[in-house]
Amino acid sequence: MSAAKIAISLDPTALQHVDRLVEQGLFPSRSRLIQTAVAEKLDRLRHGQLARECAKLSPVEEQTAAEEFFAGEVEWPEY
Repeated sequence: MSAAKIAISLDPTALQHVDRLVEQGLFPSRSRLIQTAVAEKLDRLRHGQLARECAKLSPVEEQTAAEEFFAGEVEWPEY
């Protein structure tokens, strides 16, 4: 995997915690820990966005649309 180098600033307490996790062998390096943390946060944000969009759906309207489609009242849209 190709990676871009960046510089970040951490408060001393966070850096000590990062170093402790690396020393304990939970991560091979500071970089890997931070890469993992960023990837996990981005996944959570994407999941949250999906949940917010799903919350906008009306179960009654979705059920009605599905029943109309399966009853043959609605045709497949042209692509």
